[in-house]
Amino acid sequence: MSTSVILLAYKEAENLEVLLPKILSQFAEMQTACEILVIDSAKPLDHTQDVCVRYGARYIPQEEPFYAGAFRTGIAYATGDKILVLDADGSHNPDSIPAIHAKFAEGYDMVIGSRYVSGGKTNDSFSSFLMSKLLNTTMRICIGVRAKDISTSYRLYDAKQLKAVKLVRTNYDVLQEVILKLKINKKPFRIGEVPIVFEKRLYGESKRQLLKFICGYVASVFMLLGIRISHFFTGKKA
Repeated sequence: MSTSVILLAYKEAENLEVLLPKILSQFAEMQTACEILVIDSAKPLDHTQDVCVRYGARYIPQEEPFYAGAFRTGIAYATGDKILVLDADGSHNPDSIPAIHAKFAEGYDMVIGSRYVSGGKTNDSFSSFLMSKLLNTTMRICIGVRAKDISTSYRLYDAKQLKAVKLVRTNYDVLQEVILKLKINKKPFRIGEVPIVFEKRLYGESKRQLLKFICGYVASVFMLLGIRISHFFTGKKA
């Protein structure tokens, strides 16, 4: 059994210098095979490729635009039995990888590194925290899941299930789209959560544009509700 680790990177070379050796160290201690796929911008904007060569990570320019395009590119190239996704800005500590894998081994279909379960914590700004909590509450109702943190990308998936869904969103709302479609395709779909500490990014600036981010999620709520209603009447898989 092996894990494909996907890091979505956009001018994150400095952060990858820190993250890649930590990820490799965790898998070595777990004695678990892994491949690391770094999905960079379509055209190189920094020395990310050089960092990948140094640590044996596979460097892949994204083949579709925006966040979801990079996400789909990573899924397409992953070859492991499991797919682990982390932010490449240092906010997701690789120290949580063993606990996430242990939870997955209990029979879950997906495990989330969660800020909002007991023991979890976020060091993000207060405004970002409030926005995240509002988003999570709205999307949990929309999708119909009990997981407390469905806006984070720190997740371990069953690769076969993940590759079977067709994702169409373009930005961060793909993180909710994928949960809904995985849930539609497999019943019961079991989601586990492991507490993590969400850190502030190590280097560089955030790539998120707040207004575009909010507008995208408003549209996504209606799209996801449409998918749920359609599935209720047709029973078709996603």
